[in-house]
Amino acid sequence: MAEAGDGRRAGQRPPVELHMDRPHPARVYDALLGGSTNYPADREAAKKTLALLPSAALTARHNRAFMHRAVRYLVEEAGICQFLDIGSGIPTSPNLHEVAQEIAPTSRVVYVDNDRIVLTHSRNLHTSHPQGRTAYIQADLCDPISILKAPALQRTLDLSRPIALTLLAVLHWLPAGHDTYAIVNRLVQELPSGSYLALSHATNDIEPEAMARIAAVFRASGATLRARSRHEVLRFFDRLELVEPGLTAVQSWRPDHVDIRADAFGAHEIPLYGAVARKP
Repeated sequence: MAEAGDGRRAGQRPPVELHMDRPHPARVYDALLGGSTNYPADREAAKKTLALLPSAALTARHNRAFMHRAVRYLVEEAGICQFLDIGSGIPTSPNLHEVAQEIAPTSRVVYVDNDRIVLTHSRNLHTSHPQGRTAYIQADLCDPISILKAPALQRTLDLSRPIALTLLAVLHWLPAGHDTYAIVNRLVQELPSGSYLALSHATNDIEPEAMARIAAVFRASGATLRARSRHEVLRFFDRLELVEPGLTAVQSWRPDHVDIRADAFGAHEIPLYGAVARKP
Protein backbone atom coordinates (compact mmCIF):
# COMPACT_ATOMS: atom_id res chain seq x y z
CA MET A 1 0.00 0.00 0.00
CA ALA A 2 1.27 3.45 -0.87
CA GLU A 3 0.21 6.64 0.85
CA ALA A 4 0.91 10.26 0.03
CA GLY A 5 1.38 12.98 2.60
CA ASP A 6 2.87 16.46 2.60
CA GLY A 7 3.77 16.73 6.27
CA ARG A 8 1.66 19.90 6.75
CA ARG A 9 -1.92 21.03 7.08
CA ALA A 10 -3.57 22.80 4.18
CA GLY A 11 -2.72 26.49 4.15
CA GLN A 12 0.03 26.13 6.73
CA ARG A 13 2.98 26.49 4.35
CA PRO A 14 3.22 27.56 0.69
CA PRO A 15 4.31 24.91 -1.83
CA VAL A 16 8.01 24.62 -2.57
CA GLU A 17 9.03 26.25 -5.84
CA LEU A 18 10.68 23.97 -8.42
CA HIS A 19 13.16 26.63 -9.61
CA MET A 20 13.71 24.91 -12.94
CA ASP A 21 16.04 27.74 -13.97
CA ARG A 22 18.72 26.67 -11.50
CA PRO A 23 20.18 23.27 -10.60
CA HIS A 24 18.57 21.20 -7.87
CA PRO A 25 20.79 18.59 -6.16
CA ALA A 26 18.31 15.73 -6.63
CA ARG A 27 17.90 16.48 -10.32
CA VAL A 28 21.67 16.91 -10.87
CA TYR A 29 22.14 13.54 -9.18
CA ASP A 30 19.52 12.08 -11.51
CA ALA A 31 21.40 13.52 -14.49
CA LEU A 32 24.66 11.98 -13.26
CA LEU A 33 22.89 8.62 -13.03
CA GLY A 34 21.68 9.00 -16.63
CA GLY A 35 18.07 9.68 -15.65
CA SER A 36 15.53 11.82 -17.48
CA THR A 37 13.90 13.73 -14.61
CA ASN A 38 16.01 16.86 -14.89
CA TYR A 39 16.15 20.21 -16.67
CA PRO A 40 18.78 22.08 -18.73
CA ALA A 41 20.17 23.85 -15.64
CA ASP A 42 20.60 20.49 -13.92
CA ARG A 43 22.29 18.93 -16.94
CA GLU A 44 24.62 21.91 -17.26
CA ALA A 45 25.60 21.60 -13.58
CA ALA A 46 26.18 17.86 -14.07
CA LYS A 47 28.35 18.59 -17.11
CA LYS A 48 30.44 21.10 -15.15
CA THR A 49 30.74 18.66 -12.25
CA LEU A 50 32.01 15.91 -14.56
CA ALA A 51 34.52 18.30 -16.12
CA LEU A 52 35.91 19.08 -12.68
CA LEU A 53 35.56 15.58 -11.22
CA PRO A 54 35.44 12.84 -13.89
CA SER A 55 34.50 10.24 -11.26
CA ALA A 56 31.29 12.12 -10.33
CA ALA A 57 28.93 9.80 -12.24
CA LEU A 58 30.62 6.72 -10.83
CA THR A 59 30.43 8.28 -7.37
CA ALA A 60 26.65 8.62 -7.78
CA ARG A 61 26.41 4.97 -8.83
CA HIS A 62 28.55 3.86 -5.89
CA ASN A 63 26.29 5.83 -3.56
CA ARG A 64 23.28 3.91 -4.87
CA ALA A 65 25.13 0.62 -4.45
CA PHE A 66 26.04 1.61 -0.87
CA MET A 67 22.36 2.22 -0.16
CA HIS A 68 21.45 -1.23 -1.50
CA ARG A 69 24.07 -2.96 0.66
CA ALA A 70 23.23 -0.93 3.77
CA VAL A 71 19.52 -1.73 3.45
CA ARG A 72 20.23 -5.42 2.91
CA TYR A 73 22.39 -5.41 6.04
CA LEU A 74 19.74 -3.58 8.06
CA VAL A 75 16.97 -5.99 7.07
CA GLU A 76 18.86 -9.29 6.96
CA GLU A 77 21.30 -8.88 9.84
CA ALA A 78 19.91 -6.10 12.05
CA GLY A 79 16.26 -7.13 11.70
CA ILE A 80 15.05 -3.64 10.81
CA CYS A 81 11.76 -3.38 8.89
CA GLN A 82 11.05 0.36 9.21
CA PHE A 83 12.88 3.04 7.26
CA LEU A 84 12.80 6.84 7.23
CA ASP A 85 14.60 8.04 4.09
CA ILE A 86 15.13 11.81 4.15
CA GLY A 87 16.32 13.49 0.97
CA SER A 88 15.05 10.57 -1.06
CA GLY A 89 15.81 12.12 -4.44
CA ILE A 90 14.47 11.17 -7.86
CA PRO A 91 13.35 7.50 -7.77
CA THR A 92 15.76 5.10 -9.46
CA SER A 93 14.83 1.42 -9.35
CA PRO A 94 15.59 -0.59 -7.32
CA ASN A 95 14.88 1.98 -4.64
CA LEU A 96 15.04 1.56 -0.89
CA HIS A 97 11.60 0.02 -0.36
CA GLU A 98 12.16 -2.45 -3.21
CA VAL A 99 15.39 -3.69 -1.65
CA ALA A 100 13.87 -3.96 1.83
CA GLN A 101 10.58 -5.53 0.76
CA GLU A 102 12.27 -8.10 -1.45
CA ILE A 103 13.79 -9.49 1.75
CA ALA A 104 11.00 -8.64 4.22
CA PRO A 105 7.72 -7.93 2.38
CA THR A 106 6.15 -6.29 5.46
CA SER A 107 8.81 -3.54 5.56
CA ARG A 108 7.52 0.02 5.82
CA VAL A 109 9.26 3.02 4.29
CA VAL A 110 8.62 6.76 4.53
CA TYR A 111 10.29 8.89 1.85
CA VAL A 112 10.87 12.59 2.60
CA ASP A 113 11.97 15.34 0.23
CA ASN A 114 11.39 19.07 -0.08
CA ASP A 115 11.02 19.06 -3.88
CA ARG A 116 7.51 18.59 -5.28
CA ILE A 117 8.83 16.93 -8.44
CA VAL A 118 10.62 14.30 -6.34
CA LEU A 119 7.45 13.52 -4.41
CA THR A 120 5.36 13.42 -7.59
CA HIS A 121 7.66 10.86 -9.15
CA SER A 122 7.80 8.92 -5.89
CA ARG A 123 4.03 8.56 -5.86
CA ASN A 124 3.96 7.53 -9.49
CA LEU A 125 6.86 5.08 -9.45
CA HIS A 126 6.93 3.60 -5.96
CA THR A 127 4.62 0.62 -5.62
CA SER A 128 4.80 -1.04 -2.25
CA HIS A 129 4.63 -4.79 -1.77
CA PRO A 130 1.01 -5.61 -0.76
CA GLN A 131 2.20 -6.72 2.67
CA GLY A 132 4.26 -3.58 3.26
CA ARG A 133 3.65 0.13 3.03
CA THR A 134 5.26 3.28 1.66
CA ALA A 135 4.43 6.93 2.33
CA TYR A 136 5.74 10.20 0.91
CA ILE A 137 6.13 13.50 2.75
CA GLN A 138 7.04 16.92 1.40
CA ALA A 139 9.06 18.41 4.24
CA ASP A 140 12.34 20.14 5.03
CA LEU A 141 15.24 18.34 6.71
CA CYS A 142 16.07 21.65 8.39
CA ASP A 143 12.83 21.22 10.38
CA PRO A 144 13.25 17.66 11.68
CA ILE A 145 10.39 17.70 14.17
CA SER A 146 7.89 18.56 11.43
CA ILE A 147 9.00 15.36 9.70
CA LEU A 148 8.58 13.19 12.78
CA LYS A 149 5.16 14.70 13.56
CA ALA A 150 3.86 14.36 9.99
CA PRO A 151 0.57 12.41 10.02
CA ALA A 152 1.67 10.24 7.08
CA LEU A 153 4.78 9.18 8.99
CA GLN A 154 2.90 8.43 12.18
CA ARG A 155 0.36 6.34 10.26
CA THR A 156 3.13 4.36 8.57
CA LEU A 157 5.90 3.86 11.14
CA ASP A 158 5.73 2.68 14.74
CA LEU A 159 7.96 5.15 16.57
CA SER A 160 8.18 2.84 19.58
CA ARG A 161 10.07 0.24 17.52
CA PRO A 162 13.54 0.53 15.92
CA ILE A 163 13.75 2.55 12.71
CA ALA A 164 16.58 2.99 10.23
CA LEU A 165 17.15 6.67 9.44
CA THR A 166 18.85 7.03 6.05
CA LEU A 167 20.52 10.31 5.07
CA LEU A 168 22.23 9.47 1.80
CA ALA A 169 24.20 12.21 0.02
CA VAL A 170 21.89 14.87 1.44
CA LEU A 171 23.57 16.53 4.43
CA HIS A 172 26.22 18.27 2.34
CA TRP A 173 23.42 20.13 0.52
CA LEU A 174 21.87 21.79 3.58
CA PRO A 175 21.77 25.61 3.28
CA ALA A 176 24.32 27.66 5.13
CA GLY A 177 23.21 28.90 8.53
CA HIS A 178 21.81 25.56 9.74
CA ASP A 179 23.48 23.42 12.39
CA THR A 180 23.63 20.13 10.51
CA TYR A 181 24.93 18.21 13.52
CA ALA A 182 22.07 19.46 15.69
CA ILE A 183 19.54 18.42 13.03
CA VAL A 184 20.90 14.87 12.81
CA ASN A 185 21.22 14.62 16.58
CA ARG A 186 17.60 15.69 17.07
CA LEU A 187 16.35 13.09 14.60
CA VAL A 188 18.40 10.33 16.25
CA GLN A 189 17.29 11.44 19.73
CA GLU A 190 13.65 10.91 18.77
CA LEU A 191 14.25 7.33 17.60
CA PRO A 192 14.07 4.39 20.03
CA SER A 193 17.01 2.32 21.19
CA GLY A 194 18.06 -0.23 18.58
CA SER A 195 17.48 2.19 15.70
CA TYR A 196 20.15 2.82 13.07
CA LEU A 197 21.63 5.73 11.15
CA ALA A 198 22.89 5.08 7.61
CA LEU A 199 24.65 8.06 6.10
CA SER A 200 26.79 9.04 3.12
CA HIS A 201 28.49 12.40 2.77
CA ALA A 202 30.73 14.23 0.30
CA THR A 203 34.29 14.77 1.49
CA ASN A 204 37.04 17.22 0.68
CA ASP A 205 39.69 14.73 1.80
CA ILE A 206 39.75 13.46 -1.79
CA GLU A 207 40.22 15.79 -4.79
CA PRO A 208 39.95 18.88 -2.52
CA GLU A 209 40.61 21.41 -5.30
CA ALA A 210 37.99 19.84 -7.58
CA MET A 211 35.47 19.71 -4.72
CA ALA A 212 36.09 23.40 -3.96
CA ARG A 213 35.50 24.34 -7.61
CA ILE A 214 32.33 22.21 -7.76
CA ALA A 215 31.04 23.93 -4.61
CA ALA A 216 31.68 27.28 -6.31
CA VAL A 217 29.63 26.18 -9.35
CA PHE A 218 26.64 25.37 -7.16
CA ARG A 219 27.10 28.45 -4.99
CA ALA A 220 26.90 30.65 -8.08
CA SER A 221 23.54 28.99 -8.84
CA GLY A 222 22.14 29.51 -5.35
CA ALA A 223 22.84 26.04 -3.92
CA THR A 224 25.17 25.04 -1.10
CA LEU A 225 27.62 22.13 -1.25
CA ARG A 226 29.53 21.65 2.00
CA ALA A 227 32.01 18.78 1.79
CA ARG A 228 33.46 17.59 5.10
CA SER A 229 36.58 15.81 6.31
CA ARG A 230 36.51 12.28 7.71
CA HIS A 231 36.70 13.66 11.25
CA GLU A 232 33.79 16.00 10.56
CA VAL A 233 31.65 13.21 9.10
CA LEU A 234 32.42 10.97 12.10
CA ARG A 235 30.85 13.59 14.37
CA PHE A 236 27.42 12.65 12.98
CA PHE A 237 27.87 9.26 14.67
CA ASP A 238 28.71 10.56 18.15
CA ARG A 239 27.29 8.24 20.84
CA LEU A 240 26.36 5.63 18.21
CA GLU A 241 27.91 2.20 17.63
CA LEU A 242 29.50 2.00 14.18
CA VAL A 243 28.91 -1.20 12.24
CA GLU A 244 32.06 -2.75 10.74
CA PRO A 245 33.98 -1.56 8.74
CA GLY A 246 33.07 1.82 10.21
CA LEU A 247 33.33 5.02 8.19
CA THR A 248 34.91 4.35 4.81
CA ALA A 249 34.68 5.31 1.15
CA VAL A 250 31.23 4.15 0.03
CA GLN A 251 32.50 1.55 -2.43
CA SER A 252 34.53 -0.07 0.34
CA TRP A 253 31.62 -0.53 2.76
CA ARG A 254 30.91 -4.27 2.67
CA PRO A 255 31.29 -4.64 -1.12
CA ASP A 256 29.81 -7.72 -2.75
CA HIS A 257 29.58 -9.31 -6.18
CA VAL A 258 26.31 -7.52 -6.98
CA ASP A 259 27.90 -4.08 -6.93
CA ILE A 260 30.00 -2.09 -9.33
CA ARG A 261 33.52 -3.43 -8.93
CA ALA A 262 34.97 -1.83 -5.81
CA ASP A 263 38.33 -1.45 -7.55
CA ALA A 264 36.90 0.36 -10.59
CA PHE A 265 38.28 3.46 -8.89
CA GLY A 266 40.70 3.33 -6.00
CA ALA A 267 39.34 3.81 -2.50
CA HIS A 268 40.91 7.26 -2.41
CA GLU A 269 39.27 8.49 -5.62
CA ILE A 270 35.59 8.42 -4.66
CA PRO A 271 34.94 11.58 -2.60
CA LEU A 272 32.06 10.13 -0.60
CA TYR A 273 32.15 8.53 2.85
CA GLY A 274 29.53 6.12 4.13
CA ALA A 275 28.73 4.30 7.37
CA VAL A 276 25.97 2.60 9.34
CA ALA A 277 25.64 2.87 13.11
CA ARG A 278 23.31 1.61 15.85
CA LYS A 279 21.73 3.68 18.61
CA PRO A 280 22.38 1.87 21.94
